[in-house]
Order: sequence, then structure tokens, then C-alpha cells
Amino acid sequence: MRIVAGTAKGRALAGPKATSRHIRPTADRVRETLFNVLGQFLDGQRVLDLYAGTGALGLEAVSRGAGQAVLVDQDREALALCRQNAASVGLAGQVEILAAPVTRALETLKRRGERFELVFADPPYAARVVEAVLDGLVAAGLLAPSAMVVVEHDKREAAPESHAGLNLEDQRRFGDTLVSFYRAP
Repeated sequence: MRIVAGTAKGRALAGPKATSRHIRPTADRVRETLFNVLGQFLDGQRVLDLYAGTGALGLEAVSRGAGQAVLVDQDREALALCRQNAASVGLAGQVEILAAPVTRALETLKRRGERFELVFADPPYAARVVEAVLDGLVAAGLLAPSAMVVVEHDKREAAPESHAGLNLEDQRRFGDTLVSFYRAP
């Protein structure tokens, strides 16, 4: 895995151990397509990366000009990978790593009055939590006007056309993976 574009383009990212069952990194080609849909450069946007795993999505966003990324995960290996990758690509100063389950992290960010223009969520496919993630983001008031929420999920999990005031703008399929792009009003 590597950063695909931006200031850290080409820098390698560490991946999970072969025995890891909890971390499923987003492939380079999927990340490249995501950012083709989102736009190549992110002009200072604040980014939230839920179920961050290796941190690849949030780090890619910062490399492409996002001002700051908050990476959220509760798995020890994932947190270590996020720290290692942020440091190794030279972006640690623009990244906050939040060690917590997503529901608790959303409450923490709400208390702090945080708002994000771009949110990535890549939950374990078996969790089937697309709607719960959308609900949680809206209920916590974390979305800036016109924010984009990108959810990576199993193709067998239906993504609603609209949910919690968010509207489905685009979907892309990569094998068993479906990526749904939601826009806040």
C-alpha cells in the first residue's frame, strides 16, 4: 500500500499482520477511484476516518490537501498502524488518533463541537452498520453543510437512497465491496 497522490505521493504504508482478522485495508485502486469521485485536492477540509484500520483513507486525504484528519479505531494493531503510518509519511502533525469505539468517539467529538466536511467509514462488513453510522454522524451534529460521507461496505448490505437527511449521490462497486457516497444538506 502507498499514498496515491499529493504531498506524500508514493510513500509506503504499513499494513496489518497476515494473521489480522480485524483490519481490511482499502486497496490503492479503490482509494484512487474514491478521490477521483471526491476531487483530487481537498483545500483544508477537516476529515474524519471511522474504523480507520491503517489510516490510509485519512492520510490520503491529508496528503491531498485536507487540513486535518481524525482517525478513529479501537483495535490495538490498527491504532499502532495509524501512528506508524502518519509518522512514516510525514503527516503526524495533521492527524489526531482517537482510540475508542466509534459510538463513543462520535460522542467525544460532539462534546468538543467538531465538524467535518468529509467522513470515511469502513466498518467490518459483518457489522452491517451503514444506517447506524449515518444516524450517529447526524445525531452528533458532526457534519458541516454539504459534507460528504463515504461508506465502504459489503455489496450484500443495501445502502438506502436517503437516510437521516443524507442523500446517496453515487455508488461504486469493486468486487464484493460497495462504496456509497452520501451528501449532507
